[in-house]
Amino acid sequence: MATAAPQRDPLLDAALRDLADIAMPQPVSMMPHTWAWGALAALVLLAIAFACWRWYRRWLANRYRREALADLVKIEAGLSTPTTRGHALVALPVLLKRTALSIWPRETIAGLNGTGWTGFLDANSGGPVFPIAAARFFEEAEYRGSQALAVVSETDARTYVAAARHWIEAHHVRA
Repeated sequence: MATAAPQRDPLLDAALRDLADIAMPQPVSMMPHTWAWGALAALVLLAIAFACWRWYRRWLANRYRREALADLVKIEAGLSTPTTRGHALVALPVLLKRTALSIWPRETIAGLNGTGWTGFLDANSGGPVFPIAAARFFEEAEYRGSQALAVVSETDARTYVAAARHWIEAHHVRA
């Protein structure tokens, strides 16, 4: 026995014909709705541009440090053998003097020697940078030749280079 399909209700058919699809709202805009958000975005962009400009000026101003550190690496390479150690140690105080001359006036730096020179180095690094032996080396190195400096041990020479590196990286330039 076959069952007959149920009769469709004419009112239901009429109601289903009148139904419409669901209306979706417009997508939400990501643009700010008030001028204050635009002003805030402009201020943030200006702050970022200013920070980038300051970073670039600082990077340019510290070029002498990068060059001095590159020269220091070359000097440090000459410390391993006694034949080149004397020449490397002669170049070390010259490098510090040249670094100082690149930022301070010549009248301030050129006449400094001995304890005045190491006092200047310590005063502009925020505190004593050089151990006593290193300070004595930098006070006397200008007056000793490469033969006299060649007898310095490699350990002491590396201590002097480490003190010079610390000063180059950490000295303060008062504006």
